[in-house]
Amino acid sequence: MPTFTNTMLYCINMRRATSSAVGHRGRARDPEIDIRVLAVASRHLSSLGYEAMSVAAVAQEAGTTRQAVYRRWPTKASLAADALKAAADAGPEAASDDPLADLAAELADFQRGVSGAGRLSLVGTMLQDSTAPAARERYQAQVIAPRRRRLRAILERAQQLGLIEADADLEVAVTMCTGSWYARALAGDDPPGDWPARTAALVWRAVGGAIRPDRPPVGRSSPP
Repeated sequence: MPTFTNTMLYCINMRRATSSAVGHRGRARDPEIDIRVLAVASRHLSSLGYEAMSVAAVAQEAGTTRQAVYRRWPTKASLAADALKAAADAGPEAASDDPLADLAAELADFQRGVSGAGRLSLVGTMLQDSTAPAARERYQAQVIAPRRRRLRAILERAQQLGLIEADADLEVAVTMCTGSWYARALAGDDPPGDWPARTAALVWRAVGGAIRPDRPPVGRSSPP
C-alpha cells in the first residue's frame, strides 16, 4: 500500500509540474512591456543614477507590476544592463575613401548621440562607485567600445593610405576625439556648432595629417 500511495503522489506531482511548465511556456512575452520598461529604466538611470533607481518605480511608470519586471530581469543590475542597450549608437554610414571626412562624420554622430536627453547624465552614472559592475561593463561593451573601434579603424585606414604618420599614437588620438566634448561639458561650455569638423581637423593634424588650404570643410553631416 505505501508503494501504491507513493506512486499516486508522484504521478499527481508530475502532472502539476507539467501543467505549470506548459502554462508558463504558453504565456507569450509582451514586447510592448519590455519596450516601456527599458525606456523608463534608461530615463531613471540618467536622472537618478543606478543606486537611486527603483525597480518598483520603473514598473509603476511603465504601467506594469514589479513582479512582471522581475520575471523578465531577475535583478536591478540585469535591468540596468539591458536598458543601456538603448544608448548604443549604430554609427554613421559605411566608410568612404576620405578618412578625414569619415572622422568628422563619426564625431558628428557622437555629438548627436551624447546630446540626447539624459545621455550625458548617463555617462556620470556609469562613473559612480555605486553603479553595478555588470551595468558598467555592458555600457562599456555596447556604447564606448564600438565607438572607439570605429574611430581607430578610420585612423588605421588613414595610416594604410599614407595620409598620417605611420607611428602616430592612435590610442591617445582616439581619446582626444571625444575627450574634448566631455571636458567642455564639465567646464559648462557649450561646444561650437562645428565641433565635429574642428575636432577632426585638430586630431588629423596631431597625427601628422595635412589639410590642403583649398579643401572644403570636412564632414558629411547636416548643419546642427
